[in-house]
Amino acid sequence: MTGGMSAADAAALFDGSRLILARQLAAMRKSELAQAIGKSPTAVAGWESGTKRPTASTVAELTLALGLEPAFFAVRQEEIAVPTSTPHFRSLRATTQVARDQARAYGQLAVDIATSLERYVEFPTLDVPVFPVDLDDADGDGPERAARFVREKWGMGGGPAGHVVRLLENHGVLVVFSPVQTAAVDAYSFDSHLRPVVVLNPSKRDYYRQRFDVAHELGHLVMHADAEPGGRIVEEQANRFASELLMPAEEVIDLLPASMSGNVWVLLGKLKEQWGVSMQALLFRARKLGKLNDISYRNAMTTVSMRGWRRSEPGQVQILEQPSLLPKAIEILGEEGIEQDILINECRVPSQLFRAATARTPQADPGTTASGVQPDDRVRRRVVSLLPKLQTSPPA
Repeated sequence: MTGGMSAADAAALFDGSRLILARQLAAMRKSELAQAIGKSPTAVAGWESGTKRPTASTVAELTLALGLEPAFFAVRQEEIAVPTSTPHFRSLRATTQVARDQARAYGQLAVDIATSLERYVEFPTLDVPVFPVDLDDADGDGPERAARFVREKWGMGGGPAGHVVRLLENHGVLVVFSPVQTAAVDAYSFDSHLRPVVVLNPSKRDYYRQRFDVAHELGHLVMHADAEPGGRIVEEQANRFASELLMPAEEVIDLLPASMSGNVWVLLGKLKEQWGVSMQALLFRARKLGKLNDISYRNAMTTVSMRGWRRSEPGQVQILEQPSLLPKAIEILGEEGIEQDILINECRVPSQLFRAATARTPQADPGTTASGVQPDDRVRRRVVSLLPKLQTSPPA
């Protein structure tokens, strides 16, 4: 990232919320940042809250410690990127607070980038239906009604849902891939003053599972604006919403298998390609709709495990659905002679994070071998900095 603002100018225009964002992107606690620059945690807290203002020399120290330009810390037009709903993470127990803060900060950065680009390119109008579902009514059909409501409102008609990422983008939802360093955090979503954002896991390179993830996060945006995230009921409701959105009960119930005999796997393979969902999702749907009994379902999932399909099912489509809202904006502006470096400088974000947020495809995982072997799970769980010069931090 290049920038012409001096540390003195940044100190005069210093915005504490930008320091919070930078610290969270770096996966640092206040005490760790304070130690890195030789200051007290109380001082860091004061700068972040706005009760104290750092000197120019302190801003220079912050830029060196965090690998940012001084301009990053200067006040923006308004804090429209701040989440207006609590981000929905799949499991609060499976991710540390540091990892969740970092993921939320990256989502805010993506919204911030979109805000800058919208000065030049018109994005689709926000049109996400609201259909609150009561968490106390765990056995009610609220999630299914919410999904049918969205299908009707968005004119999806009957049959399989088309390009789900494009569907969300056409109705004003920002969809981006997260950087590969955050692969331990699954897909998540939140709303902001500008528009909702869905952030996809870069390591889940499965067309069918990705589509379900996108529908699941849409369910949160539609149903759970005020719900506490991460709970079992909230996640089950989002799964039920996704199932109905991608596999409407009225249309699939007669297609789903009633037993696991004969050529049932051939049938499931055909339905997988037709509806764009995994065989596991189809089996779960068959069980929920009463076509498969519990014993048949358990036997089917045992077979799935024995064949190694829990993580990687066979499927025809290998290329992920690609976000196009931000990438297309970059292309349009490039055709008008506005180069990417100019946009990066205007957005005041590190270039690698700008490119991650505006990419059509997820970043390549540097830990993946030629044979496709992924890094050890313990390595994935380590929370590392997303900023240029501070590449690692101790496990949270």
